[in-house]
Amino acid sequence: MAEDSTAVQDWNSPADWKEMDDFAAGIDGNRIPPTDRLKDQRWQLRRSDDVVTELRFDSADQVQWTRGSESGTDWYQAIEVSPDVFFLDQTFDDRPHVTDVTVLHLPTARTVTIESTIAEQPTPGVPQVSQRFFAGVVDPGDGRTPSGEIPGPTRDLVGWRALYRYSPDHLYEHVYLSSERYCWQCLVGEQRGHGDVDLTTTWKLADDFYVFTFREFLIPVAATWLYDLAAMRSTGKFFGIGRGGAVRNAPGGAHITSLGRVQYPQDGQPI
Repeated sequence: MAEDSTAVQDWNSPADWKEMDDFAAGIDGNRIPPTDRLKDQRWQLRRSDDVVTELRFDSADQVQWTRGSESGTDWYQAIEVSPDVFFLDQTFDDRPHVTDVTVLHLPTARTVTIESTIAEQPTPGVPQVSQRFFAGVVDPGDGRTPSGEIPGPTRDLVGWRALYRYSPDHLYEHVYLSSERYCWQCLVGEQRGHGDVDLTTTWKLADDFYVFTFREFLIPVAATWLYDLAAMRSTGKFFGIGRGGAVRNAPGGAHITSLGRVQYPQDGQPI
């Protein structure tokens, strides 16, 4: 992606705080490889707000899309996280500060679309990258009928603690504090010794499949992940601003190791 003049959010970052370029290098070491399975297919996505998107996958990384009066041909990457379960990442040449991720569960024809947007300027106390979430359905060309529960926000991860091994050089711990926040610390990697509490959103796509996202305060970056808890794998990406104002779309993926779960009393539940 081209560089731009968007300011890097450094108004409250510690002097030794790492930027996206530092920690994202090599953090896709344990990521599931992309698939070209979608090549030559045509899909229709319908979001909960009735926005309909037509997708025609021309190649392994180029997709023609139409959404109302808008259309274009842009980059995409598809990861088949599990048989017939996809992480679909899209960027847009004419909107470099916006990216869409759609996670698709073809057995139920259910989807979740996450739209991430980098604000032009930072605002103190607010993550510079915001996110919107839409449940939806997919028709991969066979007219299938959606089944199962409609995806939506969940508290299923609250109280869980786990390790995420992104590569031999990237090991992080996550503690899911509430429905709105999680805590992380780096055990191995460029950010070793660093940690923070950031804003999160978690949705359940289907049994064992969860969308987990976070939006950082100290640097302009947000992340979108699809957790496959049957396989204990995460697949996702970081989206934000690197050095020189360059918009970065950095892939990531990890093996997950559970460290246990905290049980809260009924009269002391996190939000």
